[in-house]
Amino acid sequence: MADEVLTLLKKHHQLHLLEHHDRLSPEKKTEFLRGLGSLDLHLVFELYKTFCGGKPAVEASERAQPAKVITLPKTQEEKALREEARALGESLLRKNEIAVLIVAGGQGSRLGYPGPKGMFPISPIMKKPFFQLFAETIRALSLRYRASIPLLIMTSDDNDGETRSFFASHSYFGLGADTVSFFQQGMLPSLTPDGKLILRDETHLFVNPDGHGGSLRALSESGLIERLSEKGISELFYCQVDNPLVKIADPVFMGFHRLAGAGISTKVVRRRDIEEKVGVYVTINEEDQIVEYSDARYPSLCALDREGAPLFWPANIAVHMLSLPFIRRLNRGGFGLPYHCASKAIEVPGPNGKPASIMGWKFETFLFDAIPLAHKTCCLEVIREEEFSPVKNREGIDSPATAHQAINRLFTSWLEGTKLPIPPGTRVEISPLFALDKEELEVKLRGRSLSVAGDLYLE
Repeated sequence: MADEVLTLLKKHHQLHLLEHHDRLSPEKKTEFLRGLGSLDLHLVFELYKTFCGGKPAVEASERAQPAKVITLPKTQEEKALREEARALGESLLRKNEIAVLIVAGGQGSRLGYPGPKGMFPISPIMKKPFFQLFAETIRALSLRYRASIPLLIMTSDDNDGETRSFFASHSYFGLGADTVSFFQQGMLPSLTPDGKLILRDETHLFVNPDGHGGSLRALSESGLIERLSEKGISELFYCQVDNPLVKIADPVFMGFHRLAGAGISTKVVRRRDIEEKVGVYVTINEEDQIVEYSDARYPSLCALDREGAPLFWPANIAVHMLSLPFIRRLNRGGFGLPYHCASKAIEVPGPNGKPASIMGWKFETFLFDAIPLAHKTCCLEVIREEEFSPVKNREGIDSPATAHQAINRLFTSWLEGTKLPIPPGTRVEISPLFALDKEELEVKLRGRSLSVAGDLYLE
């Protein structure tokens, strides 16, 4: 293995690493080569060759068109179809065909939190972390439908151990330890613009996560896909860890996904305006796909309708359903998602031990690139205020403060249906174990009276 690594470095003109290797002690040489051997260097050199020649120009025929979306129901027929989808989704839960995947490889550093983002305390009153909210929702769904719902957590090199310990120390939040599985995101080395691998320290290269699309590759390589199939799981609910409003394993969504016979399905909300930094769900050359809002190749994404709202309104909220056969097909004969290249500043050891910043290229995959690869897809509109309040920033837009406001507004709206007097300004938090939706809340509170003074927490 050591000789193969050295030969590969020589072939791709990584002379700076060969010279560095020669200066190391025997023990550090072994550690250095073992680390390199664990990385897919062949892939990263091939990607560099692809991207260093520039990206191919977009053909004039590649014009974005509005995609077909199942919008919020207005007619009786649409409402009836929605109830049919709900019943089908609930049957999938009862038959134990659903698993949940939460992508949680990131750290909370942008939020000023020293740990995995999933451990960040996000609920407004009880300060429950993301992980607890999602685990309690799965517990509540399991009780409602008498189902066994496997929870898969994708971690990273940076937070795997801490995430596992966090779940274990909290007794998996009431889920059985055998119900929760962890697997790590893949990592790829970064390169300088002239194709040189970058040293992070004496025995390690600088690496980056391979993107949220890599979750599907890591899921396959971990063996979890086969284990899920053996248990009779047929569909996977996917979300990212930083949206506290996500409706985990939403039966309506799962039902529409199955009705469409889709390989992958997507939830969308209406864009606030053309400046909102979200991917947009469109059709290009008769294929559904998601493109970045800022993609200059598609100026039509900035078009407005007669009311002044974005014509291309479906905004991706990173909530998907995927069929297990489709995931297997993406991994058959090599991972099928395309890679993207991004340039970023990288901090490396500089002269006299002081850090220095250089520009590097990182390669990653995006899960939504699976959409045009599916034979059938489905796109469902949902209400932003009920399902989407991402936490990306420490302050301002998409921050914990805006998420707290969204959570409070949602639960307050649920209570309006109970006709209970709630004083203005009351902060409200409802545990998933008390009620998963406003209909269940109305049943639970029917005939009860509440004395509300200050915050209201229902569990």
